[in-house]
Amino acid sequence: MNEKASAPGELAFVAALVNTLDVETGRDFLDTAEGRAEFGVSEREAGDAKELREALRVACLAHAGHAPHRTARTLSQLLAGAPLLVTVDEAGAASLEPADPAPLAARVAHAIARATADGSWLRLKACEAEDCLWAYYDRSPAGRRRWCSMQVCGARAKMRTYRARSGPSGTSGTPGTPGTSG
Repeated sequence: MNEKASAPGELAFVAALVNTLDVETGRDFLDTAEGRAEFGVSEREAGDAKELREALRVACLAHAGHAPHRTARTLSQLLAGAPLLVTVDEAGAASLEPADPAPLAARVAHAIARATADGSWLRLKACEAEDCLWAYYDRSPAGRRRWCSMQVCGARAKMRTYRARSGPSGTSGTPGTPGTSG
């Protein structure tokens, strides 16, 4: 459901991992051999990858100011076993690299470390819509987007709010309007 919300750099990988589950349809890309191959996990490791995905979703919901819709082990717990090494090149420039680049958690930890350093980590968010929860990158100037797509999830939320305000008969509740009291 994203609209031009691809995340920069390695955060695109993290967003793609979060978005392996289509909450609306229940389709889980990590249940397929193709999906697992894309993220370098075996069928045996798929459960751990899903747990990592849901911990990332919780963090993305927090970035957007939303309470998580489900519980998951904390991201810190899941990334604790994915150490990063500081490497220094001949010019003296330092960077963080995964100690073991193969495991999914190491790639995620590396992406988060880089995104934290450049200030983009907090802009990776999850859609507020409970039937979506899609990860998106918030490029808005104020960094306050709530939905992955204003045209889909945002429009649905605004329509629900409008209908709730209008009342059960679809009236606006304005005094003097036919069908309302007042």
